[in-house]
Amino acid sequence: MSGAAWLERTELLIGKEAVDRLRNARVLVAGLGGVGAYAAEQICRGGVGHMTIVDGDTVHPSNRNRQLPALRSTEHREKAAVMAERLLDINPDLELQVLPEYLRDERLEEVVAGPFDYVVDAIDTLSPKVFLIYNAVRSGHPVVSSLGAGGKVDPLQVRIDDIERSHNCRLGKMLRKRLHRLGIRRGVTVVYSPEEIPAHSMRPVEDEQNKKTVVGTISYLPPIFGCFCASVVLRALSEGSALPHPEGSVGE
Repeated sequence: MSGAAWLERTELLIGKEAVDRLRNARVLVAGLGGVGAYAAEQICRGGVGHMTIVDGDTVHPSNRNRQLPALRSTEHREKAAVMAERLLDINPDLELQVLPEYLRDERLEEVVAGPFDYVVDAIDTLSPKVFLIYNAVRSGHPVVSSLGAGGKVDPLQVRIDDIERSHNCRLGKMLRKRLHRLGIRRGVTVVYSPEEIPAHSMRPVEDEQNKKTVVGTISYLPPIFGCFCASVVLRALSEGSALPHPEGSVGE
């Protein structure tokens, strides 16, 4: 085995050249909640050597049922800071950029225009989610986007597909509609579940930023979404096949 000792099992599975490709890769993970934090950690543990993580939120007590950075001891801390500590404890050699902010407008364009080999969208608010994907596609970056994990309990229904084939997902429907207006119909990989959401699992809220409703969640489903997102990134980058989908251009 060569390289870092902590990656020897990974190298045994996928080989030295693949590990080297991951070490040289650059990945952006936007959103560090129930899905994004698990995606970021698995990407880090997979050996990706350059990461940018983005989240402007802090840890809330209600996050503890599903979110990786959420502990009693981390309440009210920035999720980005908590995850930065975890990732650097996993790989001290990781080149890590930490952005504890909500990306909007010109700032979003500026960040996404960076030299990324893959972009992970784990944002759960529609407008920034749309424009993250739009700007990533416009910049020529491959994207994997997590659709709605809330209200789902069956892990066997979670799947990976092109956004145009996603179905029976409220967030996916709204996202497709907005992206269609921007000229994007396909070429974006999504993780989603068509499982029906029970009506009793949703309630309106007035005290949460950027949210009109809250959907119930179970501990294991958002992490599964995050691991599926990480699998898309790690498989593509390790195989050297992380190229933008030829039909994923803006204004098609």
